[in-house]
Amino acid sequence: MGRAISAISGSAAGFLHRPVVSLGHSAARFWRDLSRLMFHPYRPERHYMRGPGPACAKKRGQTQN
Repeated sequence: MGRAISAISGSAAGFLHRPVVSLGHSAARFWRDLSRLMFHPYRPERHYMRGPGPACAKKRGQTQN
């Protein structure tokens, strides 16, 4: 009976560290994505125009609403 218990506890011990490891991987992935989002210098949505600006409206004689 002692062997059966040690075999069961030995196999269960292999599964014990997996949640901790996956939690560590998840935390590392979260930190990497967060740091990329916060410190990534190029954001195309800040650089591309979305439409004609006020200088174009002045040139064409239109008033801005």
